[in-house]
Amino acid sequence: MSRIANWRAAAGVWIDAPGPRNAIVGLIVLNALLLGLATSERAMAVAGPWILGIEGAVVAVFAAEIALKLFAHGGRFFRGGWNVFDFVIVAISLVPASGPFSILRALRILRVLRLLSTVRRLRVLIDALVAAIPSIGWIVFLLALVFYIFGVMGTELFGERFPAWFGTLGASMFTLFQVMTLESWSMGIARPVMEAYAFAWVYFVTFILVTAFTILNLFIGLIVNTMQSAHWETEDARRAEMEAQAHQEREEILTLLRSTDERLSRLEQGQLVREKNR
Repeated sequence: MSRIANWRAAAGVWIDAPGPRNAIVGLIVLNALLLGLATSERAMAVAGPWILGIEGAVVAVFAAEIALKLFAHGGRFFRGGWNVFDFVIVAISLVPASGPFSILRALRILRVLRLLSTVRRLRVLIDALVAAIPSIGWIVFLLALVFYIFGVMGTELFGERFPAWFGTLGASMFTLFQVMTLESWSMGIARPVMEAYAFAWVYFVTFILVTAFTILNLFIGLIVNTMQSAHWETEDARRAEMEAQAHQEREEILTLLRSTDERLSRLEQGQLVREKNR
């Protein structure tokens, strides 16, 4: 039983080492390139069997990696969200992409997403985005409230003359979305409306100031702040790990010094005893 436990521990250390991890990253990039070539009829005509063969070998390596991690970590493997993510991606790759499962053939590109779980810096970014979701939800609610208010106002003010843009609440909100993106909002929407309603500039300028220049900047500020916090948490964890390692090394040095001091004391005592015996 202890031998199996040693094997599992050794497998866990090896699969998480920089060498195998970097090799997996390289295979993920290679697989992404192969999937891109598979969309080209010319490339498939020239080297189709090679592309499919290498792709199958890469999938086999991915499956072996997941199997090794399952062996090393056991049930603890599924406690990590990124591990579950990798397991699902590889499982999709193993399903035959034919017959009723032919749609899964288009999902093969999802293997590239394994870079998110393999590269540590990408994991930090994704974790920061996930941590920001609750606050982002409130910003989305505020943005939806602004859209609703301006949508109702636009429908009542401009709906009669411009039914295609402001005829209904849904049409008004879609038009406002285009205005918020600053895509053809001036010549395409605002100026035609201003020709019929001279005061319309107040409506559009106010909406752009509130949304494009204020609320959207809240998104950016929130995400940047969350990523900065995640960065400092990572640095703190790394610093704590280094301090723990340094503390352990100091303890080992102190233990070694005490052992050396004890040996010297015994030698000195032995020397004194021999001198007295003389």
